[in-house]
Amino acid sequence: MRVFVTGATGFVGSAVVAELLAAGHQVLGLARSEASVEALQQAGADVQQGSLEDLQSLKNGAAGVDAVIHTAFNHDFTRFAENSQADRQAIETLGEALQGTDRPLLVTAGVALLAPGRVAVEADMPPADPNYPRQSEAAAAALVGRGVRASVVRLPPSVHGTGDHGFVPMLAAIAREKGVSAYLDAGENRWTAVHRLDAARIYRLALEQGATERAYHAVAEESISFRAIAEAVGRQLGLPVRSVSGDEAAEHFGWFAMFAGMDTPASSERTRALLGWAPTEPELLTDLERPGYFEVADA
Repeated sequence: MRVFVTGATGFVGSAVVAELLAAGHQVLGLARSEASVEALQQAGADVQQGSLEDLQSLKNGAAGVDAVIHTAFNHDFTRFAENSQADRQAIETLGEALQGTDRPLLVTAGVALLAPGRVAVEADMPPADPNYPRQSEAAAAALVGRGVRASVVRLPPSVHGTGDHGFVPMLAAIAREKGVSAYLDAGENRWTAVHRLDAARIYRLALEQGATERAYHAVAEESISFRAIAEAVGRQLGLPVRSVSGDEAAEHFGWFAMFAGMDTPASSERTRALLGWAPTEPELLTDLERPGYFEVADA
């Protein structure tokens, strides 16, 4: 199978590329810089130069392949609305290139905010709200309505592993700045997690088995208390750990307060049963205890 991968040199996308190549598939990776071109070539992938904003490069990449995996997303939260719109346009463009064919498109989305107050499952739909933070899944659903074989792979708030620059390293950066690793109130809100290498296998398995589901959950751990994560950060950084609330919480976390307070338990029971997927990599708290985890993430 020849697969076009966006975000091919990113934290998740590079793991997907390696997973596909190791299984004997061919990869065409989207690259916007010379460094990305070199990284993909060294990995053994072909290169489609371009970017999410260069819609013609997306059309060209999707034109001659058997499947498309979309992992690219700009996580600059100062431009989140603009980045979400660019993501939606990219998904629409990829879908247009695949329309009228039976070639699948796997779109990356998230489990956060999917089912507030309960464990999210694959059958859940995100809120039909134009103000919902990220519109990746809505864009994929619109493509399905036009006959495109589009599915989503939902990732947890924490996708961890070597090179992590996601939410947990952001939490660590705040802890360093404030001199304390904090959690909200009792810290009982729950996050989910998956190692990047385990997540990558879901993309491959979904494609190899026909990508027949509307949504797959790349969730290795259904529920981890935020307090436990804050405690692991504190141990690694040698900082005190304590609860914050109210105005103190807003001052401590700033823009990150919404994420620090998320309660996002999610199940992957159906995904595991359908794909025969079983996580094999270290769990989040074990990974965070690895010497130098945050130094690697900051590099």
